[in-house]
Amino acid sequence: MRMLFALGFSLFASSVAAMPGEPILASNFEQNEQQFNILSGCSLQKDVVKSGIQALSCGRGSSSLISRQPLAELGLLELWVKPENAYTSYRINILTSASIRIDSVWQQVGLIETQAGSTDFIAHRISIDDPGRKYIRLDIESSNGAVVIDDVVVDRILLDTALQKNEQKIISGILDQLKQNRNYEVQAESFRTLGKNYAAQLESQRQYLEYANAIYSSITFVLASSERNKMSNPMAYASFRTILADTKRVASPLQQARLNSMVKPFGDLVTATLNVVSAGTYSAFAEPFKSFLAATFDKSNYENADLSRKDRKFAEENGLKIYENAERFLSELERELVQVSTLDQDLQQMAKMVELFRKDLDKHLRNYLQHAGLARTQENYGRVMSKEESIRANIMDEVALNVTNKAQSYLASENNTELVQYLLKTREQLEALQEFKERFNQITASSITFYEKFERSVAPEQNPFTDAKDKAAWEQHAKKARTYIQQSKEAFSKAYM
Repeated sequence: MRMLFALGFSLFASSVAAMPGEPILASNFEQNEQQFNILSGCSLQKDVVKSGIQALSCGRGSSSLISRQPLAELGLLELWVKPENAYTSYRINILTSASIRIDSVWQQVGLIETQAGSTDFIAHRISIDDPGRKYIRLDIESSNGAVVIDDVVVDRILLDTALQKNEQKIISGILDQLKQNRNYEVQAESFRTLGKNYAAQLESQRQYLEYANAIYSSITFVLASSERNKMSNPMAYASFRTILADTKRVASPLQQARLNSMVKPFGDLVTATLNVVSAGTYSAFAEPFKSFLAATFDKSNYENADLSRKDRKFAEENGLKIYENAERFLSELERELVQVSTLDQDLQQMAKMVELFRKDLDKHLRNYLQHAGLARTQENYGRVMSKEESIRANIMDEVALNVTNKAQSYLASENNTELVQYLLKTREQLEALQEFKERFNQITASSITFYEKFERSVAPEQNPFTDAKDKAAWEQHAKKARTYIQQSKEAFSKAYM
């Protein structure tokens, strides 16, 4: 595919990755594994599933379900949703409450909104980040069709989220203490802790940037993409090569040159495997090619051509059959091209999303350093991103010390206004990281959705061809693609799931 999107990431330190252990909640809505009570609008069904034999179907309008038990902590929520048709849009509101009594208060902690368009299962990931013991409720609203929900998982709270919440408590505590007293010793320890935690968030940003920068280089994904593209190239199939050979047999030298020009965009199968034969290329080729075949095998053409009697007889007896074979093959290939073109579009969209994420986080990291009293130079940026742990540790110590000293200097100078403004700006810098976390959740959700589509597109039942040799050629490439994509998926799962 045009963009070589790598999903075989490496797992770095635990400040971005989830803490080890079993998920807090996991439900694929199988009969013996119900984790939710259905309040309204949803029912179990077996017709459409993501995995297993059952999934939850939620009809048009409003539906609700709630966890049967309160969860010890709420971290990363992942669920798969399939719209009924291309016109179906949906909205899922995520709420939590410490109680399920009639008078209990439910707090919104997340929102998923998707416009109409796709009819595939789509992964959604969203951080809830609530360490309290809470029930979780999903309110689903769908328009122009029902939705199917499957494979709901809640993982433990992320360590970087715990640090961020701790920092927010520290800042709130400092502000409260300022109202009561200005004792230097009382505040000093809080400032030191704030400085250390502010510096610790540098590691989270570094890791997110490492992930984004690595997105263009995964050998297993490149190999899978290469095999997938071979499956959309007509030169890979015996039917097409036979059609070309038969046509050249009765074509004039000028017609042969024209034919070579028409098939040139498909290139040599060995050297052009990373070029997507897009739907645009196909549509520009298919109809002119069929017209060319019809003209070449027209009686007035081959009778007046400088052909042997044997070749003229071949054209007369086989022209219609060759044209029909070409029409059948191109129709089958078109179904394959639709799959590949859809994957390619998804891939380009993901690549743009990742590149924008990387640029925005790069800018935020430089602002983050500047707030901590370090210049926005490439040298300081390089120290944060260094492969050497000792270099990263040194700049984190500088950041921690700078934040601590800055706050203490405002306190010592009895400049209440400047101190409050500095603390609020510090909190603003920390809270901005939440946005990047959610954007990263969107990237990983898009990635695992893409894996799902890719695997489904190379499943044996997706083979579009009727000719035995063509079917075998498709399956040969599909086997390799399945192996490569599985290896890439496993590497991704180890890093992020």
